[in-house]
Amino acid sequence: MDDEIEVRDNPEASRYEAIVAGRLAGYAAYRSRLGALAFTHTDVLPRWEGRGIGSRLARAALDDARARGLGAIPHCPFVAAWIRRHPEYEDLVPEEKRGLLDGRG
Repeated sequence: MDDEIEVRDNPEASRYEAIVAGRLAGYAAYRSRLGALAFTHTDVLPRWEGRGIGSRLARAALDDARARGLGAIPHCPFVAAWIRRHPEYEDLVPEEKRGLLDGRG
């Protein structure tokens, strides 16, 4: 299943989308900020829950932000928790926003 998940940025909708078998399986919404992407919400459609779609979305979105030289502001609790579990991505979060990683805002 992992190889069947395509994650792509849809800038017109301000979200990264996970596509499985040509169908939307989930998305990670963001707002573009000066030098960063502010992640606001992650949703996996019920049919696709429990299959690692959310993790694939988070990893692909953060990898893309890094490749583009952007930071990541995890307002979305899922993205914040994912970064806590993968501390190698913490450097993407601006120092003044790292409180979001543990709910301090």
